[in-house]
Amino acid sequence: MFALPSQIVPALVLGLSLGFSGAVKAADTERFDSYTQGRTIHFDWEGQPYGAERYLPGQRVIWSFLDGRCIEGEWYMQAGDICFIYEDRPDAQCWSYQIDGTGLSVTIERDAGPALTLTEQKRPRDEMVCLGPEVGV
Repeated sequence: MFALPSQIVPALVLGLSLGFSGAVKAADTERFDSYTQGRTIHFDWEGQPYGAERYLPGQRVIWSFLDGRCIEGEWYMQAGDICFIYEDRPDAQCWSYQIDGTGLSVTIERDAGPALTLTEQKRPRDEMVCLGPEVGV
């Protein structure tokens, strides 16, 4: 057996991790996209309806708090998190996510208060309805 110089080991580990990180990100993106695309997923927070998101081709989404108002946006993967940018909010909201036998759950860390975790409803109680634009007089 032979010994590697101490400088080579960290470089080798870094090189391997950088090589795999692109593949991992692509796999994460593909997994999330294949689970969500073409679906409308309703989310609960602490057992109560919170909102719904419709996942469209091209990593586009439509979000609603189930109040008739819908907001268009898009998603992308960043460092293993799923990030969303919406038309009414230019800063990204990045969520960690998990897909398992119970469905999709997403968690966002907040500056104030505990993290917010939303879980997929298996039997939505409300429809996602998008009303037309508001018109004034």
